Amino acid sequence: MPANGQRRSSRTARLVRTLAATGTGAAVLAVPLLGATTASAATPATVHTAASFGYPNNLDGWIRASLAVMAQKGIPGSYNGIHRNVIRESSGNPRAINLWDSNAKKGIPSKGLLQVIDPTFRAYHVNGTSWDIYDPIANITAACNYAAKRYGSIDNVHGAY
Repeated sequence: MPANGQRRSSRTARLVRTLAATGTGAAVLAVPLLGATTASAATPATVHTAASFGYPNNLDGWIRASLAVMAQKGIPGSYNGIHRNVIRESSGNPRAINLWDSNAKKGIPSKGLLQVIDPTFRAYHVNGTSWDIYDPIANITAACNYAAKRYGSIDNVHGAY
């Protein structure tokens, strides 16, 4: 039988996963409330939003905010390259999910504006953006980071990638 601390840790992790899966955003709040220490509950890192860059919360603002993060991190890409791929992949819907392709059949559907799968999102996530794959700036920036490593830039992507 696991020690009491291990059991609580398991319950905490399960609760956080459940809250995160429901999309309530409460998972972020649950961690400090469920036994986080002062050090681990320190000031969270700044997560960039369109508003934090002074852009509107729409496709134009998401692309411009992503480009600002990309410029800070040295990730190549242009407004036109991102826009072209977003329109092809999701028609600009940040909650788009593909439930029918080969990735979906393997249990890892493509999600978000640039239709990124979870493992790729995690591998190419860019610090300073949300860990939510549906967050427009996080999705665009991770996808552009992946495209830069694989194709040199999102500008070189003209089909499913």
